[in-house]
Amino acid sequence: MYSDNLNILGIVAGLLSMVSFIVYYISIFRRKTIPNKTTWFILTIVGILIASSYYAVGARETIWVPIVYIIGPFITFILSLKFGQGGWSSFDKICLILSIVSIIVWMISGYPLLTLLINIFIDLLGILPTVRKTYLNPNSEDLLTWLLVVIESILNLFAIREWVFGIYVYPVYMLVFNGLILFLILLPKLKNMLKG
Repeated sequence: MYSDNLNILGIVAGLLSMVSFIVYYISIFRRKTIPNKTTWFILTIVGILIASSYYAVGARETIWVPIVYIIGPFITFILSLKFGQGGWSSFDKICLILSIVSIIVWMISGYPLLTLLINIFIDLLGILPTVRKTYLNPNSEDLLTWLLVVIESILNLFAIREWVFGIYVYPVYMLVFNGLILFLILLPKLKNMLKG
């Protein structure tokens, strides 16, 4: 029964992740959100590596969100080619090279956890342009999307069966950085509430 509940939470988190991407796409089409091309390309590549290495370290109930984080970022990247901003800096190229290095490390060492950690770091580097953009222009990201993403991240934490580092590191990372972006979107509203 407990195992079934964890599976359900993991699936619900994955479905909510899909919904958050759909809301994000609508926001892009309405030109309320301006996706960063580089971020979403890097997140697509890294998503593939994270999902495969995360599965290899034993994640099962919480694997649905990483699977969605392959498809969702890829579609966002495609949309960013028309509706987005950003180019390819040296920093972006370094992130891609690190992704390739992580594949080689996994192939040589046979340690998927090391690959997972390298790609979480690369994911972090990939999301930093969006964090910066959101800090400078909070209206460039969609509030509802990021609210859903934070809720999905919380649900995914509750779906964890074993609190082993290799299993919980990715969901914790997701909650922290998705929460940061949500906070940056809300910050001007919070400042206005405190003033008024």
